Amino acid sequence: MTVYFIGAGPGDPELITVKGQRLIRECPVVLYAGSLVPREVVLAANPDARIINTADLSLDNITYHIYTAHLQGLDVARVHTGDPALYGAIGEQMRELDKRDIPYEVIPGVTAAFAGAAMLRRELTLPGISQTVILTRHAGKTPMPEGESLPELAQHRATMAIYLSVDKLPDIVAELIPYYGADCPVAVLYRVSWPDQDGVVGALSDIVEKVAAKGFTRTALILVGRVIEPKRFMDSYLYSTEHAEWYRQNG
Repeated sequence: MTVYFIGAGPGDPELITVKGQRLIRECPVVLYAGSLVPREVVLAANPDARIINTADLSLDNITYHIYTAHLQGLDVARVHTGDPALYGAIGEQMRELDKRDIPYEVIPGVTAAFAGAAMLRRELTLPGISQTVILTRHAGKTPMPEGESLPELAQHRATMAIYLSVDKLPDIVAELIPYYGADCPVAVLYRVSWPDQDGVVGALSDIVEKVAAKGFTRTALILVGRVIEPKRFMDSYLYSTEHAEWYRQNG
């Protein structure tokens, strides 16, 4: 018996991995975060599978269902949105499984930052502009550890993907402008890859008003950085004549 923590991707049912989809089909027990994971993802399960929406369940309730399956020798597909390693709250679930010696594996998925870049048709790392991507969030019910406040991270001026924080957008803008500049491009993307996905691109100076006009108050990703609207950038070494020649000689 094994518990599989599966990343279902950001919303589009086709953005789940082949392995994740196969495990959902095969596992006789499927637990999924129904508030975020599209129902279509779990419809691929076996018609005889036990399917449980965990949106309103506590950690103890979830652990109970998994432990019951363990006693019955049944594999479990534990389906999370995006990639379970990012804000997936799988750490405490795995801790409970460790206490009970229940084996588990993690199957990665597509996170919203990468689906957002695809929606914008942008590269998050451009030569001479940014070679670093910071994935973070604003302090809320979950406090930020020391050294990870937005102003501290913003000092790098790297491309930044800010999750779970659109309701704090005015505070975020105020904290980022001193480091990125008021003219720095920013995108706020709502329900990325879902059928009703939407978004707005602006600058730190006007993004609050643009988002207010759209009415985004939750389920939105914030992308900040010069890569969003680059004025110019260098070609990469990967496709240079020099690299092609080196590869012909050494590849």
